[in-house]
Amino acid sequence: MSVQTQIALQNALNGLLIGGTYATVALGFSLVWGILNVVNLAHGALVMLGAYTTYWLFTLFGVDPFLSLPLTGAALFVFGYCVQRGIINQVMRAPFLITFLLTFGLELLITNIAQAAWTADFRSVTTVYSGRSLSVGPLTLPIVRGASLLIAFVVAILLHVLLTRTRLGTAIRATASDQEAARLMGIPIARVYAITFGIAAASAGVAGGLISLSFPVFPAMGAGYTLIGFVVCVLGGLGSVPGALLGGLLLGLLQTYAASWLGPNYDNIVAFSALILVLLVRPAGLLGRVQRFRG
Repeated sequence: MSVQTQIALQNALNGLLIGGTYATVALGFSLVWGILNVVNLAHGALVMLGAYTTYWLFTLFGVDPFLSLPLTGAALFVFGYCVQRGIINQVMRAPFLITFLLTFGLELLITNIAQAAWTADFRSVTTVYSGRSLSVGPLTLPIVRGASLLIAFVVAILLHVLLTRTRLGTAIRATASDQEAARLMGIPIARVYAITFGIAAASAGVAGGLISLSFPVFPAMGAGYTLIGFVVCVLGGLGSVPGALLGGLLLGLLQTYAASWLGPNYDNIVAFSALILVLLVRPAGLLGRVQRFRG
């Protein structure tokens, strides 16, 4: 195998590994946008809270980061449920701009509270297996990122099953399709909205926990992941779980190859250029559909 081929394959592997984390970030963003019709600008702040939850569980109690992911997801579910039911639900019938600005305000509030509580210092989760890799033929597979990719697939599958094979999922999809018809069928719309937001927050929390294993943790880290969630949703198709997974993997591959071939300053330029191209050719996204949400 030539050196160029080996480098290309390693870049593909690296792109898929980081793309899995992007997909986990985007799943919750897509869910809220598709069901509640809310572009949640506070989504990155939820990712940040998930990263800090994992960090503190590991630092204070010695809980392995991967084992703490269910606890992180549960904590963020409760937080997200309360935020939607107590705050966002009050303006659900307001114009789109109001919810847009509200979530932006929430992002600023959560970020500044985190900074006041934990300072702006960079923190990291360092375990005995951090930095270790496996050799797969000529390729190098980082253990942490490989496990993160696997967990991203598991989260996507669980969410897809929840939305397509359960009564709750049926209620969520019915609410997204026709709110008034769902209300006439006896579906508690406000509760469905709060549960949906809670599930999205739990997904963001898990993503934050995975991110904390590979990247620094600090209060302002969330803004970039809100943008990533938006880009992935547009690429893959709004409201589609497979679309979020595909969009995340595609974004990871684009950034990795662009950084390798053109330089580290070109990763986002190439990714956003691809975003514009997809919007021009297929505005609904690669796997998007006319319906607002599908599992």
